[in-house]
Parts: sequence; structure tokens; C-alpha cells
Amino acid sequence: MISAVLFDLDGTLLDTAPDMVAATNRLLVEENRSPMPFAALRPVVSHGSTGLVRAAFGDELGPERMQRLITRFLELYAQALAVNTVLFDGVAELLEQIEDRGLPWGIVTNKPQRLTERVLDELNLFANAGCVICGDSLEQRKPHPAPLQHAARLLKSRPETCIYVGDAERDIQAGRAAGMMTVVASYGYIQAHESPDTWQADGSLRHPLELQDWLHDASRT
Repeated sequence: MISAVLFDLDGTLLDTAPDMVAATNRLLVEENRSPMPFAALRPVVSHGSTGLVRAAFGDELGPERMQRLITRFLELYAQALAVNTVLFDGVAELLEQIEDRGLPWGIVTNKPQRLTERVLDELNLFANAGCVICGDSLEQRKPHPAPLQHAARLLKSRPETCIYVGDAERDIQAGRAAGMMTVVASYGYIQAHESPDTWQADGSLRHPLELQDWLHDASRT
């Protein structure tokens, strides 16, 4: 029996790629480099600022320059973090149906709290979320299971009765380690070399509304 549903944020609930890629390209221009195609950077968005900086500038950056670029990326992103960001198609309806079932839902993301709260406020997602756990809410972050375990406690649910939906391997690793059912958001930001079939998730979604079938089947067990 499912008692709660937890979601990753970027690439699962929100299509943040337009604004994340825009910030990356502004950083490239500042550094006297050419912008990169949206299609080249979109799959990297789930890996956050570190992944985007590496994709844009390469893996050979020294630690000091890497940190400087990440800091500047976050500044640029914070200046325009909800310009073209939207909920994925079907997410609003899915959340409404989850609420109609009387199930609490929450967000567990590695995104920093200051950015998470701002984008959720802009999109009016904060009010109904039972919990929002960010990358700096605890000492540990995904793929460590602690953020998911903490979310389950806040929702007064046992981990084994929770579903966690995410589009990155670390999401599935964290969910499995927490003892939750895990579902891959395959419509999210998955790179060409990644193989979600090997992540050992309990299932995958091509569209957010497909989660309804999981909830329906689970309610009958």
C-alpha cells in the first residue's frame, strides 16, 4: 500500500533545462567561448551546476577554476531561474490526482535550498508539498538515502510504503538504499551513454501521468 509519493525536481517535476542551459551559455560568453546547442546541454541538467560546467568547459579544470565557474553559474542562474521553466506536461494533473487520493507528496532534490524555494514560489508548487528536502538541507545528499528517509519521516510514512520518482541514477540509488519503490522519469534529462534499464528501478515512466497506473495497482495490493 502506497502511503506517500516523493519526486526529484529538475527533470522530473520541472523542465528547468531552458533556464539552466541559458545560464550555462551566458557563462560561456563571459568566458569568451561560444554558446553550446540546447540539445547538447539538456541531458546534463540533472547533474546540476557541476555537470553543466564540466560539459561546457571540459573535465580538465583545476579545482579553483571549477569552483569559480560553478559560483558564477549559480549567480547567473539565480538572476533568471524561472523565465522559461515550466512543469512537465501532465505534472499538474498528476499532483492533483495524488492529492485527490489523500496521499501526501514531497520533493527531494540536490538543488540548493535558496534556488529551490525561489523556483517553487514562482511556479506555486510550494503550498501543497508535504516536504521539500534540498541538497543542503542535511549533511548528506543523494545518492545517500538520508534525504529520502528524512522526507518519509516528515510525511509520517514508512520508506517501504513510499514511491520515489527521479530521472538520474543517483535518484534510484538513493531510493533503493532507503527501501523505497523507485521509478525512473525517462522523459527527463538522461544522457545518451546512460542506461536506465541497468539502474534496477521498479519501473519507468515515459510521461508523468503513467504514475497513475502505479498508484492504482498499489492501492489494490
